[in-house]
Amino acid sequence: MIEKLNIAALLPELILLVMTIVIAMLDLFDKSPRRQSTYVLSLMTLSLVAVLQALDASAGTTVYSFGNMVVSDPMGNWLKCFSTLAVLVTLVYGRPYAADRDMLQTGGELFTLGLFALLGMYVMISGNNFLVLYLGVELLALSSYALVALRRDSGTASEAAMKYFVLGALGSGFLLYGMSMLYGATGSLDITLVFKAVSTGRINHQVLVLGLVFVVCGLGFKFGVVPFHMWVPDVYQGAPTVVTLMIGGAHKLAAFAMTMRLLVEGLLPLAIDWQQMLMVLSVASLLIGNLAGIAQTNLKRMIAFSTISQMGFVLIGLLSGVVNGSTAAAANAYSSAMFYVITYVLTTLAVFGIIMLLAREGFESEEIADFAGLNQRSPLYAGVMALCMFSLAGVPPMVGFAGKLSVLQALVTSGQSGGLALAVFAVMMSLLAAFYYLRVVKVMYFDSPITASTVSASVDVRLVLLINSGLLLFLGLLPGGLMTLCARAIVSTLGT
Repeated sequence: MIEKLNIAALLPELILLVMTIVIAMLDLFDKSPRRQSTYVLSLMTLSLVAVLQALDASAGTTVYSFGNMVVSDPMGNWLKCFSTLAVLVTLVYGRPYAADRDMLQTGGELFTLGLFALLGMYVMISGNNFLVLYLGVELLALSSYALVALRRDSGTASEAAMKYFVLGALGSGFLLYGMSMLYGATGSLDITLVFKAVSTGRINHQVLVLGLVFVVCGLGFKFGVVPFHMWVPDVYQGAPTVVTLMIGGAHKLAAFAMTMRLLVEGLLPLAIDWQQMLMVLSVASLLIGNLAGIAQTNLKRMIAFSTISQMGFVLIGLLSGVVNGSTAAAANAYSSAMFYVITYVLTTLAVFGIIMLLAREGFESEEIADFAGLNQRSPLYAGVMALCMFSLAGVPPMVGFAGKLSVLQALVTSGQSGGLALAVFAVMMSLLAAFYYLRVVKVMYFDSPITASTVSASVDVRLVLLINSGLLLFLGLLPGGLMTLCARAIVSTLGT
């Protein structure tokens, strides 16, 4: 652990900031309808910072910078690396979709706002101070609101942006109010010092718990779990699909990192309190998300409710740590949650990649019925979508099965009160969810196609999609490498 003013530790963030400004300036002179130069420079920037983050993560060191307000550690660096790759893949999938809808005609805001949103994720992931975390939350949120409303001529997108803005502001208010109460109780904004102050046991417990309740509510909004899920279905359905993918993908990695910073690194002595809150949220998310998902006919809306239930599994991993003082159990639980959220994002990228691939000018292809007979039109893309549905349902040997198994194993072995009952409930809800996932497979393979048009894609989209879907199967068959990476990152970061 190194404590000094180390600007080099934030080199990827500085490069991302500078290059985003350069790309915004370059976009003023890029008059091509598909924004070719802006697009290429964005991908080059993302590739560079992803490599730098991976190198920093591999070093295994923890560096505190800027008066302890920012931390660079293996967990954060790997999450930033995966967030960067998720945004990169999102832009590859999304550029043809955006160009067909004239979203790039007046400017390359999709790229610049996407990069600013990624910078907000970086700040959230690296924040070791309440104010820094909140700045990251607001940078990400404001960029996301603008992205949702990017199609200026779409009333649906504008409505979704308004709902997202109002409810997002409410969630940010909860988070800020909870942080202010914790600051008032502990006298510090530094997460490390907050942990030490809470550990003394001399602070009024009622004040701490009240602040904790508001913090958990704010985190619940960022994850989109019940009962803070009201914005998720409407935003997923109303936003342009490329923006939906950004919100449903990389955002979840940043939300997971911020939860780890606040609850585990800062408020671990209050674990008995926030674990019970997370248990309630996870049960409600698994139940409401899956029941509502069954009734959906719009695929994007179905994936929104699927996301709610999937985040319930992430919460199960988070609440399974710190039981009976076992540091090994804690590391196992948090690493399983990290593995789950990473693999979920990987699956979501492929799902929305297929949705955007099938969409064409004037046609969104977001209804489940739009996938009828896809196997007859394109066996390859039908197979990719089937792999995604099997993974989300937790069918072996897909990576979704490995993720669910690791989370449930961590829960059962943790000795958490009510853990076995929660594990059984989660399995039952997974069986319920299999209905609406497999319904998509049934429509693709057994229904008659509604159109005879073939599905085509550019070389870059096709290559990335094949790699993306291939990883779902590869990591399902051989999950050990990614699981080990997550476990080492958690152990190195938390010192367990």
